[in-house]
Amino acid sequence: MTTTTSLIGAPIDRIDGAEKVRGAARYAAEHQFDRPVYVFPLQADIALGRITGIDTAEVRTEPGVVGVLTHENAPRLATDQDAELAILQSPEVAFRGQLIGGVLADSAEVARRAASLVRLSYEQRAHDVALHPARPDLVKPGELNGGFQTDTAAGDVDGAWAAAPVRLDATYTTPQEHNNPLEPHATIAIFSDGELTLYDATQGVHWVRDAIAAVFGMDPHRVHVVCPHVGGGFGAKGLPHAHVVLAAMAAQLVAPRPVKVVLTRQQMFSVVGYRTGTIQRIRLGSDSAGKLTAISHDVVEQTSRIKEFAEQTAVPTRVMYAAPNRRTTHRLVELDVPVPTWMRAPGEAPGMFGLEAAMDEMAIACGLDPVEFRIRNEPDTDPETGRPFSSRNLVACLREGAARFGWWERDPTPRARRDGPWLVGTGVAASTYPVFTMPGSRATIQARPDGRYRVLIGAADLGTGAWTALTQIAADALDVEMDDVMLSIGDTDLPYASGAGGSTGIMCWGSAIVDAARRLRAQLPNGEPIPDEGLEVTGAIPDNPYTGQLAMHSFGAQFAEVRVRTDTGEVRVPRLLGIFAVGRMINAKTGRSQLLGGMTMGLSMALHEHSVVDPRFGHVVNHDFAEYHIPTNADIGSIEVDWIEESDPYVNPMGAKGIGELGIVGTAAAIANAAYHATGIRVRDLPITLDKFLT
Repeated sequence: MTTTTSLIGAPIDRIDGAEKVRGAARYAAEHQFDRPVYVFPLQADIALGRITGIDTAEVRTEPGVVGVLTHENAPRLATDQDAELAILQSPEVAFRGQLIGGVLADSAEVARRAASLVRLSYEQRAHDVALHPARPDLVKPGELNGGFQTDTAAGDVDGAWAAAPVRLDATYTTPQEHNNPLEPHATIAIFSDGELTLYDATQGVHWVRDAIAAVFGMDPHRVHVVCPHVGGGFGAKGLPHAHVVLAAMAAQLVAPRPVKVVLTRQQMFSVVGYRTGTIQRIRLGSDSAGKLTAISHDVVEQTSRIKEFAEQTAVPTRVMYAAPNRRTTHRLVELDVPVPTWMRAPGEAPGMFGLEAAMDEMAIACGLDPVEFRIRNEPDTDPETGRPFSSRNLVACLREGAARFGWWERDPTPRARRDGPWLVGTGVAASTYPVFTMPGSRATIQARPDGRYRVLIGAADLGTGAWTALTQIAADALDVEMDDVMLSIGDTDLPYASGAGGSTGIMCWGSAIVDAARRLRAQLPNGEPIPDEGLEVTGAIPDNPYTGQLAMHSFGAQFAEVRVRTDTGEVRVPRLLGIFAVGRMINAKTGRSQLLGGMTMGLSMALHEHSVVDPRFGHVVNHDFAEYHIPTNADIGSIEVDWIEESDPYVNPMGAKGIGELGIVGTAAAIANAAYHATGIRVRDLPITLDKFLT
């Protein structure tokens, strides 16, 4: 049966929703096997040094203990190129919380108790965990996450800034933040007949396969990774971490019994990465009419001493606003800390807080409305490359958002509006995120004589709605009903798919599915029936002829109302509005949910999240939900999400742009700007806590 209207853009319910409500959707730790062995990881209690002794005598007398895995008996790995994954190869300790072993037992409870009986002795060395910009040992990374240039420069920034009639020179900071998906990181590993099978909570089954195969020196085709459902990832489940290696090592020791590793919430704070803290110095100069003449964004951030990760914090500044003189730089402090990783909207989330807070300050200094100031500095082409934009509707988002929010009725004077004990303010910030394409994804479509189609691709659904969106895309491309499409994802036995990261998933996987559908329909010209033996075709992401010719980005505008209580400094956000330009929306229901979730995470970044490191011991002390604060329903007021109609045929065959990370970008700055409007106090250091108003 053919469809009568396009399925793309329709607000279709999640097709996996009922399965999840019934508890039938299997997450990594929930796959059932006979006689599993449970592993409780052992972690280093020091920040730097070496292990000098491991006493497991008491452990081995515990009923139910199967064994203890340490550097003394661990399998030798094929490579130590990735220091984060090369665990248990020596007694050296590089950071507190590093995995240094595991206790294997017949139950999770026995493994955890037995782990507490292991006695470790160390030779400690002085460690360094302090991030500050005045250090003499700053390192220039070779390149940034995403392959971006470390530094860029055009014109004479220093000279233009010094000559500018209006100038800003301010420093903004964001703290370490930790991904905390609802589903903790978990892996089940099975070694049998020279093959390794992993049931892993991951954003990319093929990414895990390739990384683990390299670490163990295995043929990738002998590593099988399965992950049909993920309970949130936010970047931390993008690439495998040390616990996956620990699970595979343990599985080798007890083969063919399956091994299960489920990290606790506390363990996740030192094992699976975090967003690096940033220190951002931003200088803006403008002429008397409010046109920017100079922009510089210089960033200092931290990385681990054992493995470099350079967040692309200043990269969004390269694309946002027009100015003839521009500079961005990134420098790293190498510390004795765990390895940072992706966290939702890496680079854009912290970097746009600094830039958009600075733009608010500069608008006020120029005597201009913050919306008007941004529009006045809108570039005609990409400021960095000079390329035309495939589409850029930031101005449309700002104007639509301002009209809906009631922006033009505001009194711009700080502390002008009061509601009883509450000071009330409003703020605005822009959002952006690049349109990425990760290479390699392929999709196979099997057409059956009964008119149904099976679509196979090794994609991942993080709870974002990929099961539904990919089925929509396939049905639309095949011109059939969604019920006629059967989707298979989350398995390395399926055609290769890049992982869910950089807001690329639906774009890459959907493009491959559309290509396969077009190839299939080409083999059935003029509506010919499917042959009795069926038909199978494979498609891939087609080359985009506009890559390198056009600048491709999503944009948006965020508006916030903030209330600050005069007697306590308590901060509340009763209202958020986001208007976005994201090309063609695939699913209006799950898409809205993604943007709403991103804005909620942006509010969390603004008001709550802060990983506090104890410099004496080198670990995060607030490593649980009791003290690492994220918002609950009671913290969230009204959030309104919408998008403008935008046609962009240049980005991919669907004309769609990524939305998974766009929503968080700009939210924190909009809230900070609103807090200034409410109080007259400028907070440049996240999170915005009550003590920052009680001066």
